[in-house]
Amino acid sequence: MPPAAADLARLDTPALLLDEATMTRNIDRLAVRAQSLGVTLRPHLKTAKSPEIARRVGGGAPGPITVSTLAEAETFHAAGHRDILYAVGIAPAKLARVTALLARGCDLTVLLDSPEQARATAAAGVPALIEIDSDGHRSGLRPGDPALIETGRILAARGTLRGVLAHAGESYAALGIAAQADCAEGERRAAVAAADALRAAGLACPTVSIGSTPTAHAARDLTGVTELRAGVYMFFDLVMAGIGACRLEDIALSVLTTVIGHQPDRGRIMIDAGWMALSRDRGTAAQPVDQGYGLVCDLEGRVLPDLIVSAANQEHGIVTRRPGTNGPLPELPLGALLRILPNHACATAAQHERYHVLPATPGPLMTWPRFRGW
Repeated sequence: MPPAAADLARLDTPALLLDEATMTRNIDRLAVRAQSLGVTLRPHLKTAKSPEIARRVGGGAPGPITVSTLAEAETFHAAGHRDILYAVGIAPAKLARVTALLARGCDLTVLLDSPEQARATAAAGVPALIEIDSDGHRSGLRPGDPALIETGRILAARGTLRGVLAHAGESYAALGIAAQADCAEGERRAAVAAADALRAAGLACPTVSIGSTPTAHAARDLTGVTELRAGVYMFFDLVMAGIGACRLEDIALSVLTTVIGHQPDRGRIMIDAGWMALSRDRGTAAQPVDQGYGLVCDLEGRVLPDLIVSAANQEHGIVTRRPGTNGPLPELPLGALLRILPNHACATAAQHERYHVLPATPGPLMTWPRFRGW
C-alpha cells in the first residue's frame, strides 16, 4: 500500500479530504486571470473557513478577502487579515460586533441595499457597499432605482460610502462558458451603471466589486470594475463541473468513506457516508447529468464509471449504478475505501471540523482545522 493510501486507511470514516496540489492549481489559475483582467482578486473564504487555506490563497501574506459570517471576519482578522468584506446584507443588531472589529483595527466593510440599513450603518460609522441586483437572483437595488441615490447620500454624508457590489447568482445555472460570459457582462454592466449613477449624483464610488466562480472564470472584459470575488473556485465541485466551469479533475475536495454492506439483489453497495457527511445538497438534480448525492471514486481519486451515491440516510449512503446504465456492480469488498466527489463543496465541507490534506509534495497526511458558526 503506497504511503498516502496507508495514511488514509488509518482515518476514521467518513472524513473530509483535500488535495493540496489541485487546490493550489485552482488558486493560481484565478489569480493569474484576475491579474490579466486588471482587477484585484478578493477571494471569498466562506467555503474554506480555514486560516491555513486563507494563507495559501493570499500567497503567504494576508490580502483582501470576502466573508459570509461575522465569525469568519473575527477568525480571519485574528489570523492577520485586515481588509475584509462582509458580503451579506447587514442586520442592525450585528453592528455592535462590526464596530468591535473596527475598534480592533479591522478594515471591515458591510453590505446593504436599503436606506434603512444605510441610516443604521452610517450612525454607527461603519463603511458599506451598496448591493446591486444584476439578474433578479436575490437581493440588491437595480441601477436605476431611486433608492440607490438616496442610500448613497445617507452613507456619503457620514463618509461611509465605499462603492457598489454585484453578484450574478444566476450564473450557477448557466451552462457553458459562453452563457457564463454573458452573465459576467450583465454583472459588470449593472455594477458599472450603478457606480456611474452615484458619481453623476456627486457621490464618490471608489469600489466596483463583482463576482461569482462561474463569472470570474468566464468574464471577457472588466472595464470599470475594481475587484473580482469568487469562493468555491479553490475547491470546485460537481455543480461547477456540471455547468462547465471546471473539469472533474479540478475538484479538490472529496469525502473518504468505507463500504459497510452489500445488497446484490437490489444492485446496492452501502457506505458509511450519508447526508450528515455529504450534505443534503442535490444541486446537480436540475442539470443535464444528475450526480445523486455524489460521484464515486476509488482511493486514488479515479472516477468509477457510472457509480453514484443515489440515496442517503443520516449515516448511510447507497451506491448504485447511474439510472439508465447496465452491468454488474464492481467488486468492492467490505471495508474497501472510496472517495465521493461532492455536489456542493460549501455544503459538504460544512459537515466537517477538519480537512485531511493530501500534500502537494511527498509527505505525511496533514490536518487543517476548519471552523463553523455565525
